[in-house]
Amino acid sequence: MSTPVRETLVTLGSRYVRGGPGTFGKAVLAERWLNPHLREHPRRRVVRARFGGLFAVDTRDLIQRYLYLFGAWEPHLSGWLRRRLRPGDGFVDVGANIGVLSVLASQLVGDAGRVVAIEASPDVHRRLVGNGRLNARRNIRALNAAVSDGHKTLTFVLASSHNTGANSIVPYDGPAEATFDIEARPLPELLEPAEIANARVIKIDVEGAEGSVVRGMAPMLGSLRPDAEISVEVAPERMARLGDRVDDLLTVMRDAGFHVYRLPNDYAPGSYPRALRGEPGVPVRWREAVVEECDLIFSRVDAETLP
Repeated sequence: MSTPVRETLVTLGSRYVRGGPGTFGKAVLAERWLNPHLREHPRRRVVRARFGGLFAVDTRDLIQRYLYLFGAWEPHLSGWLRRRLRPGDGFVDVGANIGVLSVLASQLVGDAGRVVAIEASPDVHRRLVGNGRLNARRNIRALNAAVSDGHKTLTFVLASSHNTGANSIVPYDGPAEATFDIEARPLPELLEPAEIANARVIKIDVEGAEGSVVRGMAPMLGSLRPDAEISVEVAPERMARLGDRVDDLLTVMRDAGFHVYRLPNDYAPGSYPRALRGEPGVPVRWREAVVEECDLIFSRVDAETLP
């Protein structure tokens, strides 16, 4: 098959997966052909997400490839944010990457609200800022900063440019695509008092460093508004390599009056067509041990499911 014909078929297949009716064949098409092809034969475009935001993407990268292919990233978490955030609210995005959730949140909270988007990687932070400008969002304060439980220098390693969201301080023995050092501070020191007081949702996605981020955040938990909720992607195996345990993180949150819920999440490309076609998942009360990577929601609401 010639390159022009193949690229035309990729374009048509992507359009079908993204906007075609129903879900027939979409999972297989995305999983077996389009996702690997777009990774190895990258496209650079400006695409519009399903919620209306514009993003400059390079499909080598996982998040940007999903935006191109599906118009979405983490549909269950995005759906939960849409149910949570209202005009005038505050949103704190720790590990903002290129700003997908930050731009979504900035639309939801409106001009009277405030978004603080924190991204450690200088390169990814530049993309974050660019996407904020592309959408003319003036309520996003984008910080090139790292978050921890104290003042320290952290070394981040990116194993592959195929997933810039995997920048991590977890020890890595293989060949590195890139490394950088950055000074880290506790989250309360990076936020203004009004941003802490008005935070409706704090999202933490830091690739294994969530234990230290939550420890550093503990002193401000009592200053949050009563309905504040916190989303944390936990990766038990990576946390353990940094000497942290999920149980300790849960203890910090429970001691501050928060209950634990689990929100569905699946990064497999074949899962996206059905997830986008149906209703977003809801957080369910979690009482078991956390032994695998997952999204946890912490809320002062005491229920079996969060509305």
